Amino acid sequence: MFDKEKKAAWEQNVLGKSLAKAPESRETFRTGSGDVINRLYTPEDVENIDYDSEIGYPGQYPFTRGYQTTMYRGKPWTMRMYAGFATAEESNQRYKFLVEQGSTGLSVAFDLPTQIGYDSDHSLAEGEVGKVGVAIDSLKDMEILFDGIPLDKVSTSMTINAPASVLLAMYIAVAEKQGVSADKLRGTIQNDILKEYIARGTYIFPTEPSMRLITNIFEYCSKEVPQWNTISISGYHIREAGSTAAQEVGFTLADGIAYVDAAIKAGLDVDTFAPRLSFFFNAHNDLLEEVSKYRAARRLWAKIMKERFGAKKEKSMMLKFHTQTGGCTLTAQQPDNNIVRVAIQTLAAVLGGTQSLHTNSRDEALALPTTESVQIALRTQQIVAYESGVTNTVDPLAGSYYIEAKTKQIEDEAMEYIRKIDELGGAPRAIDLGFIQKEITDSAYKYQMEIESLDRIVVGVNKFQVEEEAPKGLLRVDPIVGEMQKKKIADVKASRNNEAVKASLEALRKACQGTENVMPFILAAVKEYATLGEICGVMREVFGEYEQAVLL
Repeated sequence: MFDKEKKAAWEQNVLGKSLAKAPESRETFRTGSGDVINRLYTPEDVENIDYDSEIGYPGQYPFTRGYQTTMYRGKPWTMRMYAGFATAEESNQRYKFLVEQGSTGLSVAFDLPTQIGYDSDHSLAEGEVGKVGVAIDSLKDMEILFDGIPLDKVSTSMTINAPASVLLAMYIAVAEKQGVSADKLRGTIQNDILKEYIARGTYIFPTEPSMRLITNIFEYCSKEVPQWNTISISGYHIREAGSTAAQEVGFTLADGIAYVDAAIKAGLDVDTFAPRLSFFFNAHNDLLEEVSKYRAARRLWAKIMKERFGAKKEKSMMLKFHTQTGGCTLTAQQPDNNIVRVAIQTLAAVLGGTQSLHTNSRDEALALPTTESVQIALRTQQIVAYESGVTNTVDPLAGSYYIEAKTKQIEDEAMEYIRKIDELGGAPRAIDLGFIQKEITDSAYKYQMEIESLDRIVVGVNKFQVEEEAPKGLLRVDPIVGEMQKKKIADVKASRNNEAVKASLEALRKACQGTENVMPFILAAVKEYATLGEICGVMREVFGEYEQAVLL
C-alpha cells in the first residue's frame, strides 16, 4: 500500500538534506521532446490507470503490451536493413550481402527521380540518378534488382509514396516472372502521401487523386495480394522534421484516420483492409520516452479503430510497426559515436515492441553507408536480440511508474492533437492550412535553440569536441550512373512493343479519367515495359500536380 505521508516525510527529511548538501546539476530535467521529468515516480503517478482496461496483456486489446502474445520469445523482430544506391546491379549485390549476413528482410531505397516519378533521362533527374537510392526506370531494372532473390522467401519493404502503385506493380510482375503468384508475396509499400505533404516533399499529385490511388491499392491488394501491407503510415519523417514524440504519434495516427475514412468512403469494409495497415516510427535517443511512445501509439490506435470506426476484428485494431533509428540524431562529428546512439535507439525500439527494425550506419551523416558500416549496424540488432536478455520477457518495462505515467501522457497529448485536427476538418485539410507543418516547425526551432544555448548537449557537436581529420573511405556514387541509366532506357524502348505500350498507356489514361481501380491498368503497362516516367506522366496529365501550402 502506497503511503503518501511517508513520501512527504522522505521529501522533507531525506531529500531536503541531500539537496542542501549536493544540489542537482540543473533546475529542470526534460525528455528529448522537452517535457518536464519528475525527480521520482511513485504509485501516486499511476493511480488513475486501470491495469485491465489500459495496460492489459500482450496479444489482447488495447495491445499496450504488444500485439503478439509471446513477442520475441517466439522469434526476433524482422531485421530489415534499408539499402539501395546507384544501379539495380549494385543494389542487388548489397541485398545479397545483407541476406548472407543474417538480414531477415529487405528494404528498398529509391533515388529521388524515382520517388517523384521521373525517368533517369528526364532533365530534372540530372545529377540525382542513383544518389540517395537505386534508380528504377522500368520493369527491366526491377528484374535486375531482385535477380537471384526468391520473392516467395523474403519480405520486402519499399520506401515509395507518390508512385507506389507503379513500383508495387513492377514487384508483382517480377514475382510472376519468377513463377511466384501475387498471393504469396509478403512486404510493405510506404504509400503514405499525407506525410509527404507534411514533412518530406516527394509528392506528385494533389490530395484527392493521391487518396484515390491509395484506396485503389487497398482494394486491389485485399483481393490479389492479401499478405501485403498496403501502407506504412509514417511518423518517422515527421520526427525527422523536428516533431516531439507526442506530435509524432498524434500526426501519424491522424493521417491513419484519414486513410481509413477515405477507404470507407470508397466502399471498403474496415475489417477487410485494416488488418493490412502498418506504421513506421522513429527511434530517438531518449530511451524511456521512446518506449512509452510506442506503447501509447498501440493503445491509442486500438481505441480509435474500435470506438471510432467500429472495427470488429482484433487484427483491425492492432498497430503493427516498423522502426528506423533516428537519422537526424546522427552527427558528422566523431561518427563512431553514432554506433552508440544507434544501440540505444535499437534498445528503445525492441523494448517498445517493434515488429521490424532498420539500424542506421555510423557514416550516414556523411554519405551512403559503406559495407563495413552496414555490417556493424546489422550486428547491433543481432547483439541486442541474442545477447542482451531484453527479449526474454514480454514488455519488460511495464509497471514502471515512470513508463506507465509517460505512456499515458503521450497518449493524452497525441489525442489532443487528433481532436484539433478533427476540428479543422481532418488531416488533409489541416495540411492544406499548414497547421501540422507549423507545429513541427516550432518544435524543430525550439530543439535547435536548445542545442545552440547548450541547454541540450550533443556529444561531439556542442560539447566534448575534438580536432578531426577529414573522413576517408566514404561511399560515393559514380556520376556515370546517370549515363548508364539513360542507355538502359533507350535499350528498353528499342526492344519493347511500342504499339502495345501506347495502347496500355491510353487504357490507363481512360481509367484515370473514370472511376475504375487503376491498379490493373498500371500493371498491364508495366508488363509492356512502359517506364515509370511514362506511367506517372499520364497520371500527371489527368490528375495535375500538388502545390505546397505556404507557411506565414
